[in-house]
Amino acid sequence: MTAYEDPEAVASFISAIKNQSTPVEKILIVDNSNDKKVCLQPSVNNSNLEVIYSPENLGVSGSLKIAYKRLFSYKYDFLWTFDQDSIPAFSCLENLLKVYREVSQNNYKVGIIAPLSIDLRNNNIIEGANFVKDHFAGCQHQQKKLYECDAPITSGTLISLTTAKTISIPREDLFIDGIDLDYGLRLKQAGYHNFIVTDAIMHHNFGHPSEIKFINRNLLVQKYPPIRHYYICRNHTYLETRYAQGLYKVTSSLKRIKYLIFTIIKIILFDHEYKNIKIWACLLGTFHGFIGKLGKLWH
Repeated sequence: MTAYEDPEAVASFISAIKNQSTPVEKILIVDNSNDKKVCLQPSVNNSNLEVIYSPENLGVSGSLKIAYKRLFSYKYDFLWTFDQDSIPAFSCLENLLKVYREVSQNNYKVGIIAPLSIDLRNNNIIEGANFVKDHFAGCQHQQKKLYECDAPITSGTLISLTTAKTISIPREDLFIDGIDLDYGLRLKQAGYHNFIVTDAIMHHNFGHPSEIKFINRNLLVQKYPPIRHYYICRNHTYLETRYAQGLYKVTSSLKRIKYLIFTIIKIILFDHEYKNIKIWACLLGTFHGFIGKLGKLWH
């Protein structure tokens, strides 16, 4: 699990993992906080818990790099990755493993097995994504036991370490946002199938939703800080324009410009804090995405 400045969330996560119906052998936390807050939690005093403190914020991608490389050297079967704002239900892991075994017996090359993610603040299902010609689109939830998805969200992802060793680890230069899109799609291109398991439930806080009233309609708007705007614009622009082929590269670029314009309009209309910085973050992120300038550039 990637942790950052929220010891209460870490404690809740550890409790949820310890209480899984299928035991977890090791909990690895990469803590990017400015000080060692996680150590102050009494629940961390456990023999199967390891906390790695980073002198700088490595982001999701840097934390995943540590986890993958560290666990490759151990004799574990699976890696289950999380953000700190996710809580898996009691039988989540049990249901994921059950489906993994069932699907594997049908000669499927299984990549990711992921839970159904629900944001309890608004009861919205958090969709994974499919890459459609020139952009990533939400993978619509289906009312069945499991369904395929190009890229489930990072949090809750269960992957066999044997499978993980066959492709390169999640890209460190994306820092935050879009890491799951790239990794899931690369698994699919390598011939693997990624699944959402609907009876494996995970509660996950997605973004910063705010309900606003606009022309007599109630709208749900995500209010991100500048850092998130920068990496969303940059990484999505970079990935979509690189994965698009042929003439779709042109339409992909146009859609990213359209996204930029509409995001700036929403910031002007509905966001009351740091408007100018957020607009600049969107502009700079989109530009860096087009020219392929990656890495930890806004922090």
